[in-house]
Amino acid sequence: MADLFDRFESLLARRDSLVGDGGRDPFQVEMDEVLSQTEAMIGNRRIILAGTNNYLGLTFAPESLQAAHDALDAAGTGTTGSRVANGTYSGHKALEQALCSFLGKDHAIVFSTGYLANLSVLSTLVGPEDYILMDADCHASIYDGVRMGDAQIIRFKHNDAADLDKRLARLAKKPGNKLIVIEGIYSMLGDKAPLDEIVAVKKKYENVYLLSDEAHSLGVLGRYGRGLPEEADLEDDVDFIVGTFSKSVGTVGGFCVSSHPQFDLLRLACRPYIFTASLPPSVVASAKASLELVEKGGALRKRLIRNAERLHSGLSALGFTLGGEVSPVVAVVAPEVEIGVAFWRGLIDGGVYVNLALPPATPQNFTLLRCSLCAAHTTEQVDHIIEVFAEVADSLGILPEQPKKKVALG
Repeated sequence: MADLFDRFESLLARRDSLVGDGGRDPFQVEMDEVLSQTEAMIGNRRIILAGTNNYLGLTFAPESLQAAHDALDAAGTGTTGSRVANGTYSGHKALEQALCSFLGKDHAIVFSTGYLANLSVLSTLVGPEDYILMDADCHASIYDGVRMGDAQIIRFKHNDAADLDKRLARLAKKPGNKLIVIEGIYSMLGDKAPLDEIVAVKKKYENVYLLSDEAHSLGVLGRYGRGLPEEADLEDDVDFIVGTFSKSVGTVGGFCVSSHPQFDLLRLACRPYIFTASLPPSVVASAKASLELVEKGGALRKRLIRNAERLHSGLSALGFTLGGEVSPVVAVVAPEVEIGVAFWRGLIDGGVYVNLALPPATPQNFTLLRCSLCAAHTTEQVDHIIEVFAEVADSLGILPEQPKKKVALG
């Protein structure tokens, strides 16, 4: 007799092939104790955290902790419902006003997660007569959001403005709106969108809007941490900015900002917004406090980039193939899944935690050992990460003979 879970047999078999030898499961890592922004206990081992997306290290910022404590005492542990059903707390409005001020837009909507922000906006903003043109390497939440909607979906080659131009040209005489969807920093390889080229293409056509997901670039890029649009001096050319509080801001939640005069109508149409419980007051308060720290965090951004440059150059000098340019995301490419899993376990045993990213969820079906740096990492910690990478490669017999020549693991 068929079971509900029979259709997942191939997934189970793949999981067992990676974990079945009794080794550590890379997808169920348990942090037994968080010691700081950069260290945790896993079992009885002290581990350097190099895969948390905690770019500015604000998870323990005293100002954010105090704001959360005060809101917890004043308003309790949660809202117990959606803003539509249970009402909006004053903190939610204050956070949305802070986002408008910070990002220079007229309107903002806060969602319970960054995933829900993409699900809400992308499934609602465009309709069945419209088109979404999305970068092929966009995040899973973007793929899920566009699939939930009724718009026609067209993918263009990753970071290829010419390919986008070609596809928009084919739609030029067709009715309907066109929404371009990109990311500031792409989460897997850490490369940036060519925003100036994308904007130039957008301006060639009518009824074309641009949405940029700044999840991994907020707090990281730009003088004040407003992301890629600020760094590229193109903030007025991006119609919608989606982001999350779970990276540089150091808590949880998502948002979308825009200056479109009818933007607030989305509150009446976005099902994931209408039917999801709103963020707890303590999270809202800590996010608002952290946003102020992001804006003033020039020194943190400089430290973060120095750490990223140090890790990128150190791993590159050892001969590893890296997935992208210098950014807080440093992805080491492995030639096959088995080597990636063995390498990941070696890193954990050596006291370093990174993300293991496997196909089909990765660009070009890469197997990736994905590091994400933090401004709070010390020089000694970054150097130790490089040393452990070298030791694991040596132990597996895959250390390149010519250190200056870039080769993939193996």
